[in-house]
Amino acid sequence: MALNPFSSGTRLRDMIRAIRACKTAAEERAVVRRECAAIRAAISGDGQDLRHRNMAKLMFIHMLGYPTHFGQMECLKLIAAAGYPEKRIGYLGLMLLLDERQEVLMLVTNSLKQDLNHSNQFIVGLALCALGNICSAEMARDLAPEVERLMRSRDANTKKKAALCSVRIVRKVPDLAENFMGLAVSLLKEKHHGVLISAVQLCTELCKASKDALEYLRKNCIEGLVRILRDVSNSSYAPEYDVAGISDPFLHIRVLKLMRMLGQGDADCSDYMNDILAQVATKTESNKNAGNAILYECVETIMGIEATSGLRVLAINILGRFLSNRDNNIRYVALNILMRAITVDAQAVQRHRVTILECVKDADASIRKRALELVYLLVNDTNVKPLTRELVDYLQVADPDFKEDLTAKICSIAEKFSQEKLWYLDQMFKVLSLAGNHVKDDVWHALIVVISNASELQGYSVRSLYTALQAYSEQGSLLRVAVWCIGEYGEMLVNNVGMLEAEAPITVTESDAVDAVELGLNRYSPDVTTRSMCLVALLKLSSRFPSMSERIKQIVAQNKENMVLELQQRSIEFGSIIQRHQSIRSSLLERMPVLDEATYLVKRASATQATIPAYKPAAVTPGGLKLPNGVAKPAVAPLVDLLDLSSDDAPATSAASATTAPSDFLQDLLGIGGTNLSTAGAPSSASTDILMDLLSMGSSLSQNGLPSPAQEKKPVSAAPQVGSLVPEPMDLLGSLSSSASISGTKSTIAAPQAVDLLDGLSPSTSVSGLEDTRPSITAFQSATLKITFDIRKQPGKPQETIIHATFTNLTSSNYTDFVFQAAVPKFIQLRLDPASGNIVPANGKGSVTQGFSVTNNQHGQKPLAMRIRMSYKVNGEDRLEQGQVSNFPPGV
Repeated sequence: MALNPFSSGTRLRDMIRAIRACKTAAEERAVVRRECAAIRAAISGDGQDLRHRNMAKLMFIHMLGYPTHFGQMECLKLIAAAGYPEKRIGYLGLMLLLDERQEVLMLVTNSLKQDLNHSNQFIVGLALCALGNICSAEMARDLAPEVERLMRSRDANTKKKAALCSVRIVRKVPDLAENFMGLAVSLLKEKHHGVLISAVQLCTELCKASKDALEYLRKNCIEGLVRILRDVSNSSYAPEYDVAGISDPFLHIRVLKLMRMLGQGDADCSDYMNDILAQVATKTESNKNAGNAILYECVETIMGIEATSGLRVLAINILGRFLSNRDNNIRYVALNILMRAITVDAQAVQRHRVTILECVKDADASIRKRALELVYLLVNDTNVKPLTRELVDYLQVADPDFKEDLTAKICSIAEKFSQEKLWYLDQMFKVLSLAGNHVKDDVWHALIVVISNASELQGYSVRSLYTALQAYSEQGSLLRVAVWCIGEYGEMLVNNVGMLEAEAPITVTESDAVDAVELGLNRYSPDVTTRSMCLVALLKLSSRFPSMSERIKQIVAQNKENMVLELQQRSIEFGSIIQRHQSIRSSLLERMPVLDEATYLVKRASATQATIPAYKPAAVTPGGLKLPNGVAKPAVAPLVDLLDLSSDDAPATSAASATTAPSDFLQDLLGIGGTNLSTAGAPSSASTDILMDLLSMGSSLSQNGLPSPAQEKKPVSAAPQVGSLVPEPMDLLGSLSSSASISGTKSTIAAPQAVDLLDGLSPSTSVSGLEDTRPSITAFQSATLKITFDIRKQPGKPQETIIHATFTNLTSSNYTDFVFQAAVPKFIQLRLDPASGNIVPANGKGSVTQGFSVTNNQHGQKPLAMRIRMSYKVNGEDRLEQGQVSNFPPGV
């Protein structure tokens, strides 16, 4: 054959060989460019002799990732050719080089229609393959009648390809589903397996596309599917369909999937399938991968339809056999199905509990995790103890990377299913001993809450933890819980108080208890939390064991120069308490009050579900001081800006503060925002501890010339310069002595002085012995609520006013969740104390009281003023009242 001068003379294999011989990407690109240039020349010269060879080259170049769009029209020319070889290359290029989104595809619709009506079945097959791969919705509507006609053809291959093509048509145009329902059912009567599997696939697609088709197939094809499954299960050996001794497993699986779709939610169809499903489940061999695939689909079908309980038990037993298989994939899919099956028949799954527990110890990490999740679902009140025992025993030998998941599940099981506190404590102590470094903080926090509530088990707990600490001192969470218990219940440990019947006494001296805490303090040097807890425990032991006070003071003093400010501050303050305040130490270091276990669990659950911001200002609510630890109660109504008291008191609010989010309201209310400047010229840091602000420690000390930690780091140019002075340590327990007064003058001191705020304070000391009482005022009164202020002044402190507020309910319904809030101008400092309660009785039969103090830094120049706001609930409905108080007596 003479070569066309415009065609590439190399054959396809020669081009492939040349490309593979390239050593660099540049060489490959040069070969591809040379071949593409020759093919373009052939296309522009209209050379037809080697057009199919050029198209084959373009397809290979396309698969390498190079652009070949210039050859798309050549595909259409080859499809329009009369010969089969040209059409075959043309349709193959059409399916590779084009997709349904290309407009040029519309030009081939007419050629497809002609080829679908061609007398040559192979050309018809080419057209059906191309249509089934790239047809668009428009082409599907135009050519659907031709495909329907071909589904009635006598040739099995044509019917098979027409059925597969109709699957694409139904996906693109679901409205055409009704045209293929009857044809799909009729194809299920064929003997050819290729036609059958295509028909089953078409029926599956029809069920997804239309509810009407689903109901039609439920009525008309269940019998045919059962017959197909029975025939293929009982058929003799057929070489063309045999896979590892299993007759046509692909048809098995397709039929079982369709049965699952038809039987789901339909009791009649499910009942008709039960017998054949039981036959497949019992007769299929499980020693071959093909047989396991059929059994897997059979189990999926049984669990997905309305099967009988006996059939479900049979399916779960098959999964139990899967768990003993050597293949990791088979065990994994069995665990997956069992997790879904437990909601259907938990009792049948419980029979395989031992096998599932063995999977928790599997070498494969994915199987271990899935088995652990399944064991967690299997736990109930009757089997919780043996299952927990098995998991705890495995915890000793588990891989380190698996211990975190395992400890989390064990702790969750113990919390959820514990019927007695002693068993719960024993399991938690074991987990802390074996994997304490993997226990999350909220778990050991909850354990401490349980111990504080179980007064009869506190002695047993501290002894058990002390014993465990001697053997497992490297476990961090165990050390924290043990140190906390030793600090709280140290005398129970030494005196063997609260012994249980089966408990053996242990001999622990006061020195041993201190040794245990000291060991934790020295061992965990990088962990600030653990060392802080150790210092607190030592402080409490100084009160529990007076004979050990001197030794404890020496241990605490070792951290006075610690680089960590938290530890340094605790060491200085605790040393001061031990050395100088023996008279109040016993009352100051009493046991922690019992925490409400139910309330803590509710707050813990809500905290894990909610998304908590990085910092959220705390609020003072009646009944206690709410710190920023995730338990602050959300506001019952949108917050409003209460700070704009008068235009002449403070500069107008800036645009930035005007757009402050509602969550910043309390920050503004307390005057701790980063933009607020005090009258002394020192900025109030946004990172200032909120508890210090509420106690008016940081700001009032700075008025005396003592810089706060934030001011030390960032001095303000407007403030008086005091030279390079290094402040001495401060005792922040502060200013409770009646002889200690904070001066409001702006005098500059030469050097900072150490302030011990507990000096001169004894248990009987009264701070308010010499107070100047002023007339009471009605600060607020409405038809529903009355607020009275009792006002007192401290001698020698004219700028400070102590106010005792009384809230009286004037209606016939109780007020619940009562919260009082106050806001003052920036030249006034406010400190709120906790309220006496959060329920205001009806009809004035009782009242709620709350104390607070205000410091007017411009006393004598500007009068005292504040805005107040009260929120509460009446019969579950939120209420809000607010007002302004400016009727204070003269001199206040």
